[in-house]
Amino acid sequence: MLRLERTENFVKRPFLQSTLRELHLVVKAPRLWATFAAVVLIFWVTGPYGTAERLAAVPRLGFWLVLHAATWAIAIVSAVLANVLLRERVASGFVRMMIGAAVASIPIGLVTTAIGSATFSVIPTAADIMADIATGLFLSLLFCALTWMTMNAETALELNDAGTAVMVPDEGGNRTPVDPVPQRDMVRVPLLLRLKPANRGSPLHLTVSDHYTEVTTTLGRELILLRFADALGELGPVPGLQVHRSHWVADAHVARLVRDNGRIVIVLRDGSEVPVSRTYAAAVRQRWG
Repeated sequence: MLRLERTENFVKRPFLQSTLRELHLVVKAPRLWATFAAVVLIFWVTGPYGTAERLAAVPRLGFWLVLHAATWAIAIVSAVLANVLLRERVASGFVRMMIGAAVASIPIGLVTTAIGSATFSVIPTAADIMADIATGLFLSLLFCALTWMTMNAETALELNDAGTAVMVPDEGGNRTPVDPVPQRDMVRVPLLLRLKPANRGSPLHLTVSDHYTEVTTTLGRELILLRFADALGELGPVPGLQVHRSHWVADAHVARLVRDNGRIVIVLRDGSEVPVSRTYAAAVRQRWG
């Protein structure tokens, strides 16, 4: 029972962190807020759906501000959730988010009906609700497209389906291409979901740094507040080996082995050296010797 609970927590934490991180990337983008303000301004000035005739200027501004804030929030949350949940099933990030936007049309339509009914003191009919849902579908898809453009500008590596080859310097300073981790494999390596999107490449080296674990990938380096043992448990199927109580090295990052005063040292492709403890010496020689 305890093991099952730990497994559930293990699955939930990276998912929650990934979702919150992507939501944060959206809401902190100035371009999205500028677009939101422009849309609210347009609806306020033009007064569509009879709001110009039925509401004065200030109440009309409040109406459209509340309505758009609620509907944009629903659309963005739904799109981001779909982007995270469907990574293993749908290759295109844009398609994933549009699916989420389509699903969001129902709650958007219901919220629109509720706000309109409360503002104008009318009882909605079934036809009114269906019309609001249809309108919600259009608006939700529009909001999703705006969200996609914002997130793609802020973090192309997170949402770029094809990806680009990453140039990693080898021991001699030459830069060789290394493919980034495919989006569909992210869930198989939960550790990557703890990193900033710009650093989510193939894991190369893990090392202990005080109470943190320093993670080096093909895309960058980052400190995360996580025990080293837990970090190793979140590497999934990445081929590599723990070589010291404070170091893990990926197969792809090993250049050669050298001996230093009877001890084995691993020279990595970036030229740095990692010590090998006696406990792991035999396994290291067998794997890379």
